[in-house]
Amino acid sequence: MPMIAPRLLGPLSALAALVATLAPATAETWRLHPKAVVELFTSQGCSSCPPADALLSSLAGEDDVIALAYHVDYWDYVGWPDTFGSPDNSDLQRSYAKGWNSSRIYTPQMVINGTKDVVGSRRGEVQSALQEARLDLPVQITVANQMLKIAVPARSGDKDAVVWLVTYRDRAEVAIAGGENAGKTMVYTQVVTRRQLLGMWEAATGAQLKLPLDEVLDQDSSGVAVLVQQDANGLPGPIVGAAAFER
Repeated sequence: MPMIAPRLLGPLSALAALVATLAPATAETWRLHPKAVVELFTSQGCSSCPPADALLSSLAGEDDVIALAYHVDYWDYVGWPDTFGSPDNSDLQRSYAKGWNSSRIYTPQMVINGTKDVVGSRRGEVQSALQEARLDLPVQITVANQMLKIAVPARSGDKDAVVWLVTYRDRAEVAIAGGENAGKTMVYTQVVTRRQLLGMWEAATGAQLKLPLDEVLDQDSSGVAVLVQQDANGLPGPIVGAAAFER
């Protein structure tokens, strides 16, 4: 299957604000049979986001959940440029809204499996959405000889989908000097550092992909998630399969 050239996120801004970087390396963590991908759209400049950030950290500890934090940039005007904020993350959130025929974006917003959104600080609503969540398409990822191998089986009758590779930083501590959270030192987890298009999963034939691990995980990233997501006229649709690896 031909590869599609990746589109990488821009460099992280204002890295000087980081007072600590990755946590010490621990045993590898694999999530090969998750029921849900939880995507949090958040911002360091948003005063209502810290409870959602903490909830995402809690969800990241569950074996059947892949948690990802996309820091947006549209709160930067309040006086603090998010150190992880990216216009690409904001554009992804807008694309979800457009796909749902909505003009509204907000933080903190959690998107469950690309189909349902809830206010990220409302624990009860998040847990209710997770109880109903399921991912039926198996995604196999393995690491051998410094290569990341991805295998997604064929499943006749399904709609073709896009394969995304999302890298993330498992933990970072940030001293916030401006905006609505000025004076706080916040711990952020599952911070997305890159979202890269790998290619297509064709339901009739499946997909087999192989990537050098040192090109996937760099000094800014400790984990990688592979998402198989249906495309709706160029907009993100349902996530039908996923797996993640963290070192």
